[in-house]
This record gives sequence, C-alpha cells and structure tokens, in this order.
Amino acid sequence: MKPPPPGNRPLKTLERVLSKAGLGSRTEARKWIGTGRVRVNGKLVQTPDHWVDLERDAVTLDDKPIRARKKIYLLLYKPTGYLTTYKDPQGRPTVYDLIRDAGEWMVPVGRLDQDTSGLLLLTNDTQFVEGVANPEHKIAKTYLVKSSTLVSDQQIDRLREGVVLADGATQPAVVRRVRDSAKYSFLEITICEGRNRQVRRMVEAIGSRVLKLVRIGIGGLRIGELPIGKHRELTAEEVQMLLGKSRLPD
Repeated sequence: MKPPPPGNRPLKTLERVLSKAGLGSRTEARKWIGTGRVRVNGKLVQTPDHWVDLERDAVTLDDKPIRARKKIYLLLYKPTGYLTTYKDPQGRPTVYDLIRDAGEWMVPVGRLDQDTSGLLLLTNDTQFVEGVANPEHKIAKTYLVKSSTLVSDQQIDRLREGVVLADGATQPAVVRRVRDSAKYSFLEITICEGRNRQVRRMVEAIGSRVLKLVRIGIGGLRIGELPIGKHRELTAEEVQMLLGKSRLPD
C-alpha cells in the first residue's frame, strides 16, 4: 500500500470507505472495486488502496452515493454449534443465520468458539469493534463454567492468582463458586485477556476440564433473560458503557 499523501486531510483507502459505511466486508469491497462498480468523483477506480478524502471526494457504488449507514449494535445469545464467521466451506451453521432479519452487514466483536455459547456482540460500527475487542483495553469478560470434576478452594485460588499456560502466565482472574453438584463444580470466571480458548486452558491447568462454557457478560453488560438463539439491539446507554471500557473489578 502506498503511504497517504502528506497533510492533515481525513484520508482512508477506498476499500475501508466502503466497509466502514456498513455495506459489507473489506473482502467484498475489494471485489466491488475490482469489477468496476465503484467510482470516485465520477471516475472509475479499480484500486482498493486508492486514497479517498472523506470531506471532499464523492464515492459511488453502482452509481449510488455512499453514505454512512445507521449504526447498529446487537447482542446475540449464540448457541453451541454455530461458527463466528460469515461462511463455512463445510456448510456448518454460522451466527449470520441467526441475524438475517437485522437488514445490515455486521461483524462480530471478538469471537466465541463453536462449542461455546453465550453473549456475542455484532455491529456495523468498526470503531466500536476496536474499542471493545482490542485486548489492550482490558474489557472484562465473564463466563459460567461447568467443570468435569469437583474443584477445590485451592484450585480456585490458583485461578485467582494466575496460572501458567503454553503461551505464558495468565493475569489474575475473578472467580466465584456458584455451586457444586455431586460430581461437578459450577464457577463464574471473569478475565480481561483474550487468548485463544483461554478459560478452557485455565481450567485444564488446574487439573480439570470444561464441560460447558457460556459467556454471560462483557464489561457491565449481561445476557439477562434473552432466549438462546435470539438477539436484541443494545441501548444507547449500554453502548456508551462499553465504550467507557469497563474493566476487571478490583
């Protein structure tokens, strides 16, 4: 990619202008540009990395002006068995099958494994994605865990202090014992990191396994009484709360 021209003009690449307008993914935007569907100031442009001045340039797709779409923020109760991706070569169900009525292109804010259920955010606001999903912002995520064994207080203390994984030691977690059954423990674990399958690996590090994992909260947002497989829009207050970067409680 060529560096942007010098100066303080608000420049973005053409593919980012299209994706940030909520029209589709950057992959789709590159395809539209390459097939000659996009013009800048009436001139055909087929280079995705073409720099666009957001204040001066007029961009059209199929001769229709590009305007910023209404920003939408969804909370989805993702079931197990669904992938957090747009398409799957194997034809497995994805979270997009559950939000077809939303009427807008959206991207997930972070991911949940296929075998993990719970709270998943989706939006067409890329700045919101960066503000919430970036691990540097340390927004807390809370999970309900069913373990394969009864977990002792000493094992819980290890989680609270941080355990050593293959990719390094974890930060201290907030852990609460919800209840025990005859064979299993149910724990609430809150972390502010975003490593791959982190909660599962943490539980394995103390000598147990995760049988069921549900994300029930992000920051101060909770999944509440939302039925599994359903979604709702976030309120303006909830959006602002998340952008306020709710962190791991002391």
